[in-house]
Amino acid sequence: MPTLAELLTDVAGELYGLEPAEFVPARAARAAALRDDGEDEAADRVKRLRKPSTAAWVVNLLARADADQVEQVVELGAAFREAQDDLDGKRLRELTRQRRQLVAAVAARARSLAVEAGASVSGAVLAQVEATLTAAMIDADAGRAVRSGLLVGPLQATGIGRADVASAVAVPDALGIAPVDDDGAPSRHLHAVPDLPGGARGGRRRAASRKDDDSAAEEQAAREAARREAEQALADAEDDVAAARDAGSAAAAEVGRIEGIARRTDAERDAVRRRLAELEEEAATVDAELRGAVVARQRAERTLADATRRRDEAAARLAEVVPRTPR
Repeated sequence: MPTLAELLTDVAGELYGLEPAEFVPARAARAAALRDDGEDEAADRVKRLRKPSTAAWVVNLLARADADQVEQVVELGAAFREAQDDLDGKRLRELTRQRRQLVAAVAARARSLAVEAGASVSGAVLAQVEATLTAAMIDADAGRAVRSGLLVGPLQATGIGRADVASAVAVPDALGIAPVDDDGAPSRHLHAVPDLPGGARGGRRRAASRKDDDSAAEEQAAREAARREAEQALADAEDDVAAARDAGSAAAAEVGRIEGIARRTDAERDAVRRRLAELEEEAATVDAELRGAVVARQRAERTLADATRRRDEAAARLAEVVPRTPR
């Protein structure tokens, strides 16, 4: 029997490997199936899984389709952090140069995979992908999150403190990733210990109080469930808005690119039309000159024929009047 963490990890692995448009209906179906199996807690957790942003989906796609690229990022990040710990300035400068080159190359590969899958990747999304890969090099938890392929949002890390990875990955507790406080340290949740009532005479009051507390707790749980469901719906809608905005930006950029091509094509077509008109004028002139030349040639041929005939006639007459000299 798998543990809750193992079950959530398996389900998340299935959901975050889907196309973005397939995520929400697949999440609802898996949550319903888990509830039918009596796994209410797992069903609630699955229902709260956030739809990945476009950038997160692109990185998740990379982690699944080309894991070697992600491993290169994570391994270079480990070497970078080791050089930081050793205060090796020369090594840090070399690794920083390699980091920039590798991030650009891997981000380009991720974008290519997304395009092959039929998605549009805008410049803003590509920048988030690059920031996420950079965070995976700087922060060990970020590297683990990127490798998992379970991102719900992009990552950002500056190298100062820890990146807030827990809020950007689907099942941080299952991956061993703890949330961070404002100062970048792992958060420690302190639970207050309630005072225990004393005295036998307070038994009835305590029983009634417990009943009231149970009723209040049920109401509170129902309100919490409704709040979580509303928050999840809002998060999904915000993700859809962001995805639609990214798609709109990509479509607008594509329109601009094609309009540029259309303008160049129109200019080239106009130039060809002007040249064609010039060639037609030149052809008309040449045709006229050719007709004149043909007429001149025909006249010259007739003149030559007449001159030849007259010469032959003159030669014949000369032969008749001039006696031949005997040999």
